[in-house]
Amino acid sequence: MPPVPTIAIVDDDDAIREAMDDLVKSCGYECRLFASAEEFLAFGQASTIDCMLIDVKMPGLSGIELQAELNKHSKRPPVIFITSHRDERTRRKAMSGGAFAFLGKPVDIEKLIGYLESALGH
Repeated sequence: MPPVPTIAIVDDDDAIREAMDDLVKSCGYECRLFASAEEFLAFGQASTIDCMLIDVKMPGLSGIELQAELNKHSKRPPVIFITSHRDERTRRKAMSGGAFAFLGKPVDIEKLIGYLESALGH
């Protein structure tokens, strides 16, 4: 039996993190929760993450800045941005940085699940 994919959720909003955790687990995936980009970077086990759901605007490092840090490594998981700040400039920056998808809040659950499954190769 293949290992269960692990999804990292990086969002400073407790309610969003918990809701995404419930959704990801209901799809049969494992989940790791992080309240900030810095917390994820300190995690030290990024290689165990198969996909990431990242908020754009957070205190400290933004989601875009986290993506830039991840891009410094050869093995990096697909990134799906979830944000309430849906300006075109930010979307272009995220996508040109290699983001798999860029979704606005409130999140279209069906779209998110579809992107997640595509990012994981299902």
